[in-house]
Order: sequence, then C-alpha cells, then structure tokens
Amino acid sequence: MTNTTTHTTALARLERLMALMTGDEKHSPAATSTLDALWVLYDRVLRVAPDTVDDPERDRFLLSKGHGPMAYYAVLAARGFVPEEWLPGFGSYDSPLGHHPDRTLVPGVEIGSGSLGHGLPLAVGTVLGLRAQGLADPRVWVLIGDAELDEGSNHEALAYAGPAGLEQLHTLVIDNSSATYGWPGGIASRFEAAGWSAETVDGRDHGALYAAFTAPHPGRPRAVVARVEPKN
Repeated sequence: MTNTTTHTTALARLERLMALMTGDEKHSPAATSTLDALWVLYDRVLRVAPDTVDDPERDRFLLSKGHGPMAYYAVLAARGFVPEEWLPGFGSYDSPLGHHPDRTLVPGVEIGSGSLGHGLPLAVGTVLGLRAQGLADPRVWVLIGDAELDEGSNHEALAYAGPAGLEQLHTLVIDNSSATYGWPGGIASRFEAAGWSAETVDGRDHGALYAAFTAPHPGRPRAVVARVEPKN
C-alpha cells in the first residue's frame, strides 16, 4: 500500500477505537488534536513496545496534555499496550482508563498527568536521571499543549534545557490556538531563543511530522510544534 493508503487505514482504525470510548468529560477536541502526532510517534519513532515497557534502554514518552486522553488510549490499544476491551469502560469507576492517565494502572504510561505544566519539567528531570545512570541512548519525548506554555514551570524547564544541552529531550507542542498569551514570532521562536532546535509543521501531515521528529539536533534539545485546526 502507498503511504497515503496506510495512513488512511491507520487513522480509520484509531477513530474506530476512539469511538468505543463514551461518556462525559471526553474533551474530544483535546484528544483529536493529538491523534496524528501520537500515531506517527508510536508507529515510526518511539523505541518502546509492550514487551519493553520496563527496559532501561527504552524511549520514554510523557503525556503532559493529559486531559482528553482518548487518542492516547486508542494509540496504546492499537500498538498492543492495552487490550481493546478496556476502551468501552473509559472513565468509569472500575476502569483503569481514567479521564487522566495513571502510570500505575495503564501499561506503557510513564507519568500520571492532570495539572497542566508538569510534563516538561518532569521530562527534564527524566533526562537528567538517565544521564546520572549513564544511559545516553534512550530518548525522552513529552507532549504538551500550546496553552501549557503559559505556565511558569514550563518556562523554567524550557530555559534550563537549552543551555544544559539536553540532546535526549524532545518536546512536541500541539498548537490548536489555545494559548492566552502566545509568543512574538511564534512558539518555535521561543524555544530557539532558549537554545533549542525547533521546527513548526502541519500537525496532520504524517510525512512532515516524521521528518521533524527524526531531524538531527546535536548538542541541543528538540522542539516540534504541530499546528492543527483551532480548538472550537
């Protein structure tokens, strides 16, 4: 099959998996904004699988944008981390799939996320922890929303990571025009000013996402800003 056909088939499957999750507090726009980027990461970039979730050499993925995790759960199910049978129970009392992911309940989840602004600082700490253990190969990815960049905790982490040369750190920003303040010159320029390698791409273009995710950035952390349609 061509790449276009493959992508269409994959997204159709993911949309079917997302449709299994019903109930209140779905935060559907927040979920669908991340779907393409998450799929490209898990399908083509991240070096982690259901049988390597405890391997010290695995890549780490941290979901900071933890509200509306339906796309995340759908991708985890599609890749075999969680059974598809869990999805219809999303958000119910006895389901492991809560309205925010819980690392103690969901295989493959690295952090519990809820309050926005925590993921990037945790990712910085994760990279420093890997360095302290002499683990130079695992890459750390964190997905944040553009509105999270209004948080001071993210500003501090962003300002530290560039000068510290945290090459293992990768930040994926989903930009659906939710930020209150924005940044002169765009989000990518904010990272670049702090010493990061940064690029803005179409958040629905799988080829562009993959190229941006895998671009070399020696000695610097990497930020990919994925632009999607504005949140309704």
